Amino acid sequence: MTITERIDIHPTHNYENYKLRRGKPFPFGATLVPGGVNFSIFSSHATSCTLVLFKKHAEQPMVEIPFPEEFRIGNVYCMVVFDLDYENLEYGYRMDGPNDFAAGQWFDKTKILSDPYGKIMGGRDVWGVLPDWNDIYQHRSRIVFDDFDWEDDRPLEIEPEDQIIYEMHVRSFTRDASSGIKEKHQGTFAGIRDKIPYLKELGVNAIELMPIFEFDEFENSRINPETGEMLLNYWGYSTVDFFAPKAGYAATGKLGMQADELKALVKELHKNGIEIILDVVFNHTAEGNEQGPTISFRGIDNKTYYMLTPEGYYFNFSGCGNTLNCNNPIVRNLVLDCLRYWAEEYHIDGFRFDLASILGRDPWGFPLANPPLLESLAFDPILAKCKLIAEAWDAGGLYQVGSFPAYGRWAEWNGKYRDTLRKFIKGDATVGEMAQRLQGSPDLYAWEGRAPATSINFITAHDGFTLMDLVSYNGKHNQANGENNNDGDNSNESWNCGWEGVTDDPAINALRRRQIKNAVAMLMVSQGVPMILMGDELGRTKHGNNNTYCHDNQLNWLDWQLLETNVDLFRFFKHCIAFRKAHPVLRNRQHFQNQDYVGSGYADITWHGTKAWNADWSPDSRSLAFMLCGKHARQGTFTDNYIYVAMNVHWQANWFELPGLPTGMNWHVFANTGVPSPADIWQPGTEPQLENQTGMLLGDRSVAILVGK
Repeated sequence: MTITERIDIHPTHNYENYKLRRGKPFPFGATLVPGGVNFSIFSSHATSCTLVLFKKHAEQPMVEIPFPEEFRIGNVYCMVVFDLDYENLEYGYRMDGPNDFAAGQWFDKTKILSDPYGKIMGGRDVWGVLPDWNDIYQHRSRIVFDDFDWEDDRPLEIEPEDQIIYEMHVRSFTRDASSGIKEKHQGTFAGIRDKIPYLKELGVNAIELMPIFEFDEFENSRINPETGEMLLNYWGYSTVDFFAPKAGYAATGKLGMQADELKALVKELHKNGIEIILDVVFNHTAEGNEQGPTISFRGIDNKTYYMLTPEGYYFNFSGCGNTLNCNNPIVRNLVLDCLRYWAEEYHIDGFRFDLASILGRDPWGFPLANPPLLESLAFDPILAKCKLIAEAWDAGGLYQVGSFPAYGRWAEWNGKYRDTLRKFIKGDATVGEMAQRLQGSPDLYAWEGRAPATSINFITAHDGFTLMDLVSYNGKHNQANGENNNDGDNSNESWNCGWEGVTDDPAINALRRRQIKNAVAMLMVSQGVPMILMGDELGRTKHGNNNTYCHDNQLNWLDWQLLETNVDLFRFFKHCIAFRKAHPVLRNRQHFQNQDYVGSGYADITWHGTKAWNADWSPDSRSLAFMLCGKHARQGTFTDNYIYVAMNVHWQANWFELPGLPTGMNWHVFANTGVPSPADIWQPGTEPQLENQTGMLLGDRSVAILVGK
């Protein structure tokens, strides 16, 4: 130890038997230093700050230590407290300063505030259980000592175009007893770890977790007047602490081991070739509007952290009461520090940004031409290999699909892909628009030189119908939410196939299964990055509820018995995923050129209809086919088979004339949704040869995928 280091850890002050000295302003948060803990917190408008220390789980503080004025460096209060039992410690802050609503100042020294940089949050150790003293204080920051053994683990860095994403909710995935795992693991990070063999069998190589940052499930909780059931903040899109994993999602949360449990999950996923992407919510916080609770930011520096009107009210571009002021330099650094922390400490592979258009607004809500935060994230050296995925719209009406400021880095949830495919499978969308989506949406992305993998292609996500409900309901059925069916999207582009909801009509049920298979077949042969919703591969239903944000019950929990009931759907999904992995021509890094640039005699992509080489682009057309030349795979760097996809969304069968293959090659049938299972799909590599090489009859509302080899 150097002389300087000895000086740095030497106490200079005392307060009620606690030894102190001036701390280091960076990093923010609570950091272990030789002999003690360095506490650092920013506030540009506070007049004083007090550190409040608790023994873990204690109702009352054990000490409150005011920061001496000489411990403030600029706008940062920083102090080392020595000889603390940090493993059994919780802490918060009191901030004093002006309380002037019109000026945007909300200081109140009677409130204990959590640390914006707290790495673990106390007060919510077990899901759905409130401490007895919850009305006094719920959210306490804790200190983490990182001693997790990662061995040789590192982020996988799977190429974007090779990803197959599976969106899931941590608790919903294994909470139901039908999951068959240990009861104590149900609904937790450990539960996902137990189900990794299932994810591998399905074939996905990335899971996207709905929010796992600490949130309060009891926020806005209420009783459903119809059922008497407690309705919760179940989805978690209301962050309390951006740096802390949710204790209630860990089987070991009551022991304070949620960080290690999550790291163990990440490590095991990586061992099995599966990336982990976090759904992050930086557009607003759990403090809500003017009537919301004061938890952290509001009491620390309200004017800095939130977008405020000239009168002191909160701008609400999030639809959740407030909007984080992300392009303020302080807040921008908080977001960067947070994501760097998750990438470094948890080996996270990527991030999906909820309502990401908000991140490009200035403090008054206007879209910025060159948003500093989005640019900083795109060029950050630590995040350089992380996937960055934008939900390119917000609740304030800013819709940026195809125009999100990308800086060559950002991918987008492609809402136009979702809407077009939903319309197409029920016979409403034009074949021209569908052709764009199948190619990776070059109309949206090619003009700016953005790759097909920019487009995250999805048909369903957590917000909206499941795939089974998409083909079973014409309208939403959200009465169980207790909002008189007024919540949730009304524009679902769904079709019930002739009957609203559950039916025993075999023809309708057969059509629904066919439509599900049509949808996933089209998804898996589209250029871009496919994403599927948890349980769609099992025919999961939410009984027509398209906004189950408040339900901790079977509406959200995955019923694993469906794996037996709908084995044909699971098999179809699994083989479609394997087929995509087997054929690099489906995963190109650049957009098609519609020409032959390798001398194969065929263009990279050609379009057909019921007549080969003659697609019907008329507005009334309900038939479309395309062929991919395998010699153009990855722009000619791979040699693949020829792939032919025929889509008949007409209510009648149609004869499709097949394009001719090079001499010595024949068409083989990988999938044909128009024939009964199990002959509707084959394991890749075992496809039987088509009897008639010149054409095939494709049934009504059916999709066929052929392999030329």
